[in-house]
Amino acid sequence: MALEQFAESRPLTLGVELELQLVNTHDYDLVGGAGDLLRALAKRQLPGDVKPEMTDSMIEMSTGVCENFRDALDQLGTLRDALVEAACRLNIGVCGGGTHGFQHWDDRKIFDKPRFHFLSELYGYLAKQFTIFGQHVHIGCPGPDVALYLAHSLSRYIPHFIALSASSPFVQGADTGFQSARLNSVFAFPLSGRLPFVETWAEFEAYFDKMTATGVVESMKDFYWDIRPKPEYGTIEVRVMDTPLTVRRAAEIAAYIQAVSRWLMVERPMRPRDDDYLVYTFNRFQACRFGLAGTYVDPRSHEHRTVAEDVLATLASIEQHAIELDADEACQALGEIARSGVNDAAVLRGEYADARSLNEVVRRQCLRWKT
Repeated sequence: MALEQFAESRPLTLGVELELQLVNTHDYDLVGGAGDLLRALAKRQLPGDVKPEMTDSMIEMSTGVCENFRDALDQLGTLRDALVEAACRLNIGVCGGGTHGFQHWDDRKIFDKPRFHFLSELYGYLAKQFTIFGQHVHIGCPGPDVALYLAHSLSRYIPHFIALSASSPFVQGADTGFQSARLNSVFAFPLSGRLPFVETWAEFEAYFDKMTATGVVESMKDFYWDIRPKPEYGTIEVRVMDTPLTVRRAAEIAAYIQAVSRWLMVERPMRPRDDDYLVYTFNRFQACRFGLAGTYVDPRSHEHRTVAEDVLATLASIEQHAIELDADEACQALGEIARSGVNDAAVLRGEYADARSLNEVVRRQCLRWKT
């Protein structure tokens, strides 16, 4: 199968996708309510889309094309309100968070869709363990070579995006010690990780042709990379974030990615190189395990600092670009999180310390999602 042509898109436009938990309102375990919820929403006129995901205890909502932070926040808020209203009529709770705190993967059911059944046959129990919940952000690119430049350049900031969004400290009833345990499940898939280092679309097409010739890959959907090109949309897609606990936090993170992208595209502060990836996996792990307190190793200078310190330095570099995009309010909010160290994973641990019950933690997640 040939690689799709890279579509035209307006540079630096945004798209946001959020995978959400569906829970019962008795003990707040996951519930198989996706089909009923989709039917309840079928006739609603919404700014984006609501779709099923791998198992029937999860659902994805996605914006249309957004210009900036305010646009993304408005669309996400409209989608959230429609979901919450429909779910309430069905006695279903909806919440954010990268993992459900106490569900067991073997209780899950694959959503009845051919691709999901195919993936279940291919990946076995990993498909049900993929009942995890992430935020994906699309950034519009003026052409495919720019898309590859941006994808490689943004890879340096992957630890920022992980630490700022981290919201998955609990798995199957236990505190994992991680801030983002969700990404451990993603990394189990054989085509996860990072984009290969190619700098032109012609090189990428040659790589794609080699992969399809092996019979391992049929389309871009088969790559679970942290950042991947999406030629059908004319975007790159950043995929490492946990789903935040509120739509505001999701919009703030999207705005930060947009502002960093504008800085990279306009100022071209560095040319990507393959050696930038030498510390990629180390930095990624540190952000997953320790969040904003994790160690960040600069791939060029080899300086060691915390992820929080690198976030704050980056916010200073992109300040004017954030202002131009009307993202300065969002970036200021993330700066406060970097300074305090209190991301959503810390909030969830705080809720558990108070309630001593993961069922109660999930109930509070549902209340927080409505705000």
